[in-house]
Amino acid sequence: MKPARRLRTGIAAALLAGAPSSFALDTATIVSSALSPDCLEYRVVGICYWLYCTYGGCSVRTSVKVRHYVPDAVVSSYSNTGESPWTEVRAMSPPNATARAGGDGTTNEEHENNLARFKNADVIGHPASLVFSEFAASFGYSCEGAGTAFMPYLLSTLDTVAWRYNVPEMAYPEALMPGRREIGTRSDRNLWGNVYPRGGFLHQADDYMSGAVVAQRAGDVVTRRSQPHVYQPLLADARDGYWPAGELVESDASTGKWQELTPTLSSSCTVFPHADTREQAQRGDYAWALWRPYACCRQRGQAFLGSIDFD
Repeated sequence: MKPARRLRTGIAAALLAGAPSSFALDTATIVSSALSPDCLEYRVVGICYWLYCTYGGCSVRTSVKVRHYVPDAVVSSYSNTGESPWTEVRAMSPPNATARAGGDGTTNEEHENNLARFKNADVIGHPASLVFSEFAASFGYSCEGAGTAFMPYLLSTLDTVAWRYNVPEMAYPEALMPGRREIGTRSDRNLWGNVYPRGGFLHQADDYMSGAVVAQRAGDVVTRRSQPHVYQPLLADARDGYWPAGELVESDASTGKWQELTPTLSSSCTVFPHADTREQAQRGDYAWALWRPYACCRQRGQAFLGSIDFD
């Protein structure tokens, strides 16, 4: 990496580490948060082989295979309908005739864990596409993510039947059988909640955990095709020399990880559940950047012959 780029990366990391908590989340803040070496996790993982032919004959060329994470989307999880914590995109999900109110069925006392909480959710393309591409390219060859900046992939206000009534997922085996598709485990006493049914209601005394579980549910929906929700898949198609991220799986960093944006701006990524400090948002508004793993190599011929990984 060039010295100037190393300096920019160091400055960005320092700014993120010292960012204040409980701030209004805007596009500029989200863009700057993408300059995170920890979340990027850039690695050289193998070699690709290409067949290169000219009039004089054919030869085999090689290129480096790399793997890194890409911030595909911003996932917001918030209590009050129409009040996304990302201020510039609030107009995308205003209240409507089928999705008006929000909030919880609790007074926020810790012992009241038998009442339902409700969160809206938005999954919107991460706005840092150009800035991130330059940042990732400073480490070497960079891979393209599936997300398009500012593209709405899921807006729960348009997904009323599934999000507010849990139809049809309340009858799925994952929703009825304890121990299936859960974030955390009962044995370790760190159970945050269940992925199914993938709607806005859940029973959880901790508001931060509630927001995280709902964000995981939204991410679960958009990283799969043909789900019973109103959404657009956040997926890319594989091609020669390009291996995109697949389905997001809870607690599995190899499928995706989360960078907290509000109420605390973090310079690192993690999965749910985690043991890090969890600040409660005063208005129940949370947002994370969803980072997803991609692998790719530079094309150096007309035909892709295959690749080998070092691991």
